[in-house]
Amino acid sequence: MTGKTHIMAGITATTAIVAITDTYQPEWFIAAGAAGGLLPDICHSGSKIGRRFPAISRVVNTIFGHRTFTHSLLFLALVALILSKLVSNTSITAGLLVGMATHLILDASTKQGIKLLYPAKITVRFPVTARTGGKAENIILLLLTVVTLYYANRMIGIF
Repeated sequence: MTGKTHIMAGITATTAIVAITDTYQPEWFIAAGAAGGLLPDICHSGSKIGRRFPAISRVVNTIFGHRTFTHSLLFLALVALILSKLVSNTSITAGLLVGMATHLILDASTKQGIKLLYPAKITVRFPVTARTGGKAENIILLLLTVVTLYYANRMIGIF
């Protein structure tokens, strides 16, 4: 999936959570969800986050490759642990983790799949997959946008 779809998935999930709960600060939670939607692709130098932090991206890619460690439950748990020690705002921590989870779900819906159980070499992918940047991804992006607007309206009554 492309960066814009990953960002929108993080925004969609966090907006829906804010609309149905009263747990998080919406502005921090949703912004962190968008950022978290990009974080697993730090392993890919051509990604939005990889271009922003090229040195980190090159090191992570050299050590692990693409869609392995940073696309795993182990990485998600490690980030959760680090954030719990360094970030006192639970809206930011939870938003980043929700965004990361959406990233894993989206990339598991591509033909390449992900190494969700890394370091095990098992590739996890959904039975129905989409091509990155293809028509199916554009439909997913449109659906995510519609769902975001629906929950944003529930949250603040835009429409």
